[in-house]
Amino acid sequence: MSEYRIGQAAALLGVSVDTVRRWADSGRLPSGRTEGGHRVVDGAALARLATEFNESAAAEDAIAQSARNRFAGIVTRVISNEVTAQIELQSGRHRLVSLMTAEAAEELGLEPGVMAVAAVKATTVIIELPPHE
Repeated sequence: MSEYRIGQAAALLGVSVDTVRRWADSGRLPSGRTEGGHRVVDGAALARLATEFNESAAAEDAIAQSARNRFAGIVTRVISNEVTAQIELQSGRHRLVSLMTAEAAEELGLEPGVMAVAAVKATTVIIELPPHE
C-alpha cells in the first residue's frame, strides 16, 4: 500500500498543505500516522481524489501557459491485458495517459496510488489561449 506525507499529497494535487490537512481532518481524504507521528494519506484514496479533480477541471477553460515535459503525479488507473497496458497519471490538473507493454507496467509496479513521472516527447504540441472576454 502506498502512503504519502501531507506535503507530497499537496504537491501531487496542486493544492496547499493546509488544504490537504483540512480534507484529512474532515474525512474527505483518509489519513493516518507513521510510527514517527507524521501524518500520511493512503495512495489509493489520493488517486480517487485526483480523479475527481480531473473531472471537475475538464469543465474549466484552458489557461494561458505551456507545460514542461516532465510531470510528477500519481497513477489513477491501470488497464492491462496480456500484451499492453494503459496507464493514467494525474499530475495536478493534468491527466496523462501512457500506452506501454504489460511487461513494462508490471516491472515498474504501476498500480493506482503509485507515484510516477511521465516524460513527454511529442512532435506536435498545441498551445491554446482562453477566449478574450
